[in-house]
Amino acid sequence: MFEITDVLRTYGEERYARRIAQGIVAAQADLKTTRQLADIIVAAYPSKHGDFKHPATRSFQALRIFINRELEQLEQLLPQVLDVLAPGGRLVVISFHSLEDRIAKRFIRDCVRGDDFPPNLPVTSDALHPRLRAIGKPIKASAAEVAENPRARSAIMRVAERC
Repeated sequence: MFEITDVLRTYGEERYARRIAQGIVAAQADLKTTRQLADIIVAAYPSKHGDFKHPATRSFQALRIFINRELEQLEQLLPQVLDVLAPGGRLVVISFHSLEDRIAKRFIRDCVRGDDFPPNLPVTSDALHPRLRAIGKPIKASAAEVAENPRARSAIMRVAERC
């Protein structure tokens, strides 16, 4: 049960992870379909959770991310992009939840800063060797785009250019 709780909290940022995990463990032998799993998740939520998304969305997201190792894959991929991206080439990352976006944001930030030097070491800006230059601010889908494609509501696009 603790591993299920941890997966739901870590990858789905699920507020009711413990309740959901208890429901899954209790129904484990009878659990045959995703509909049954969704019903267990819905039952674990308070009657007025006030969210406009289906209660099972975060839990299914957490399970998918964990099983596919999506965050690990992203963390491994991004540094490799620098090996194949030509100077002036653009890196575009579209993320659909905060965990992915955090990884992309930190990677771009670290590449924009350039080489690491010890704190308080006087270094000129040309010695930093930034590998990327951030292009603009993160872009979110417009209201019109979300109306046309509701899945775009959580998308964030970040763009950086190879130095």
